[in-house]
Amino acid sequence: MDSKDKQKQQLDKNKTFFQSVGHALDGIKRLLLEERNFRIDLVVAIIVLTFAIIMRISINEWLWLFAAFFSVIGSEVLNTVVENVVDLIVGHHFDSLAKRAKDVAAGGVLLSALFAVIIGMLIFVPRFITLLK
Repeated sequence: MDSKDKQKQQLDKNKTFFQSVGHALDGIKRLLLEERNFRIDLVVAIIVLTFAIIMRISINEWLWLFAAFFSVIGSEVLNTVVENVVDLIVGHHFDSLAKRAKDVAAGGVLLSALFAVIIGMLIFVPRFITLLK
């Protein structure tokens, strides 16, 4: 824990909505700074969004794309939480249950990424085929 974290340790519940939002923004900042896969997910989402704008997809397709984006990002966040909590509990010692928890969390990310790929293919492959004809 760095000195900045020590200065603002909070021991009781958030007193205001804005205090809660501040903590949430701190969490997103940590994800951006510390989680490589989260940054990769965001870059891929931006690329896909660019294609979606260029190809003028329908409102229903936008809904599916955003469902896919937030599925991947949400599972990445939960995976990070699991990894951090497991590391907090077991430290630098190997534990088969800790490995299982981390593997299952990573599997959840993989499944949501597969969902996103399927959604992307259903939306974009027909458009690319039309462009090639």
